[in-house]
Amino acid sequence: MAKLCVLLFGTAVSYAQQSNTQDSLERKPVQLDEVLVQGKRKSDPVFSAFKSEQEKKIVQSKNVADLFKDINGFNLIKRGNYAMDPSFRATQYEQLNVQFNGGTKVMHACPNRMDPITTHVIPEEIERVEVVKGPYTFRYGPTFGGIVNLVTQEVEKQEKGYHGKVNFGGENNGNAITSFANVKYVGEQFDANLNFGLRDFGNYVDGDGNEIPSSFKSTDYGVQVGYNPTDNQRIQLGFRQSFGRDVLHAGLPMDTEIDDSNVLSLDYKLDNISDGLRTLSAKVYRSRVDHVMTNELRPSFMMTEAVSEVDATTVGGRMELEWRPVEDVKLYTGIDAFSVGRTGNRTRLVKMNMMTGNPLPMPMEFVDEVWQDSQIEDYGAFVEGKYPLSQKLLLNVGARYDMVRSRTDSPSDDFVAEYPNLGTRTEHNISTTASVKYMASSHLLFELAFGRGVRSANMIERFINHFTVGQDPFEYVGNPFLDAEVNNQLELGVKGNTDFEGYALNRLDFGASVYYSDYGNYIVAVIDPELEKKYMPMAEPTAVKRFTNLESAYKTGFELFAELAFLQDFSVKTELAYVYAKNQDLNESLPLTPPLVTRFNLDFEKETIWAKATYTLTSEQSNIALSFGEQVTDGYGVLDLRFGAKPFEHLTVGVAASNVFDTTYNNHLNFSFVNQADFGRVPINDPGRNLSAFIQYSF
Repeated sequence: MAKLCVLLFGTAVSYAQQSNTQDSLERKPVQLDEVLVQGKRKSDPVFSAFKSEQEKKIVQSKNVADLFKDINGFNLIKRGNYAMDPSFRATQYEQLNVQFNGGTKVMHACPNRMDPITTHVIPEEIERVEVVKGPYTFRYGPTFGGIVNLVTQEVEKQEKGYHGKVNFGGENNGNAITSFANVKYVGEQFDANLNFGLRDFGNYVDGDGNEIPSSFKSTDYGVQVGYNPTDNQRIQLGFRQSFGRDVLHAGLPMDTEIDDSNVLSLDYKLDNISDGLRTLSAKVYRSRVDHVMTNELRPSFMMTEAVSEVDATTVGGRMELEWRPVEDVKLYTGIDAFSVGRTGNRTRLVKMNMMTGNPLPMPMEFVDEVWQDSQIEDYGAFVEGKYPLSQKLLLNVGARYDMVRSRTDSPSDDFVAEYPNLGTRTEHNISTTASVKYMASSHLLFELAFGRGVRSANMIERFINHFTVGQDPFEYVGNPFLDAEVNNQLELGVKGNTDFEGYALNRLDFGASVYYSDYGNYIVAVIDPELEKKYMPMAEPTAVKRFTNLESAYKTGFELFAELAFLQDFSVKTELAYVYAKNQDLNESLPLTPPLVTRFNLDFEKETIWAKATYTLTSEQSNIALSFGEQVTDGYGVLDLRFGAKPFEHLTVGVAASNVFDTTYNNHLNFSFVNQADFGRVPINDPGRNLSAFIQYSF
């Protein structure tokens, strides 16, 4: 990895020295490749979209869920009010390539994912969420189910001078308080950006008035400095830290005492190099997560005290060259690398005889390897080209090669007994994609894409050893010899709009896409009768699951939307998203498959005042994975209202009401309560009615 960093920036400096011989005409500031989706039909990846919330529209105090909940096709895997993972089209976790600013990654340290990547960034710092809806580009790492790119504030695009803002928000359901402050300076060659955020959420109540253990506190700050040594170069250094404390997880067996993370990234871009070679961009980064969790507040503490101290270190980088071999042809070539290492132990102090229920005269201490000092490295190379076959037809083709190396340096004795041939394993993966865009007119676009995305097993799937890491209560055992899973995805879509002049109706926007994925070697955990339960062997369930490859699985689905603008300031929008997934080996659904979701929006927006009503209708989900303990989930409808205004030039205020009718419901992807004194193993309900207020001053 160190050699890669030297290669990336050594090459960059070499090109920079050559570029000094060019004339320095007046140019726009160089912008880093943080953005994947620019809203340009000819350059954006096929089947890509982004959601950019202007500050004046953010009238609720935000949490992580707000980053994804309004994007069609997304759902949230919820274990409480803090640790939430995005799910897109029934793909989640490492099946989605989730990153910051076009390549930076933060990998979780907790095997139960108490600390996913979305907990390590200030929510208010995210300016836009970009999505590539399948394996249709491989420039940003191996991609199985799609890319999610979280873009933070792009300071270099703003006006020269000092800027800043400070805001406060509050919610009555859980007595939540949030605050955020930002100050930035943009000069001719130098810019700087400083953020600070504070969040304090209490336990929320559901529609029936039940208090859900979900409180947390977090403090975050981030610093970013940029320097433009010449008109066609930019260097940017970023550092952020996040400190989570006292996090309650209703759907996990333990709670978080400490969740600290830091991310250091360095970006470089050289633009306008020559006619044939346009740009060079490079990035290196390092992130670390330190995580401490205990069962001190759980019923099991009376029998066994448990403390887990785990950490994850992620290092990566990428370098890309953009070529113009001939006019109108864009060719991208590059290399990237990614490495994650995890260590940590769980210390158990057993205070009670599990057979008799009597206290032990002397508590017994045990130390369990959580990650077995494991490491996964991925070294990739890619090529991708965009070629206009005609003025209306654009072809995109790409390929990627990944060499994946995995090992465990401190395996437990029973893991070695199960897998006696442990050692460093090397895999070779090939991913390909081809797509076409047909611009029938300036108001109508058709897209057709095929992608073969390949994902090697993650660390949990390879090396976890008798820990409960799923949504069910089974112990899970990893499999170091899993085959990489393959997603062969085909998608057809259309986007269009129509303008109405001289009528009360102003504009109609519409779009639809339908897709089919044939999965090869899909990785799931299934009960293995040859495995014996390791911890509390007499407690149900006594069976153990082992990660394995399925022979046959698939998914299919669609998304569509239509938005009608009328009377200049009003609009109505309808969105639908549906996915059907099938595990043909077990003749059941793949786990964590969301139901049909329909969303209706009514918007009113003027320059200084705006309002929005959203009604989300979620259907019953009866297509379930019984082997994962899933239950049929009832359908429900939720109404949200929000109102905002800008009474003065620099002041923004807003109020909102979520779940106006105080509906009691739980999403199908919600985990069930685990190890809670007041709840059995039933799904976690979402919050009941919630009133919030927001105020922001900017300059």
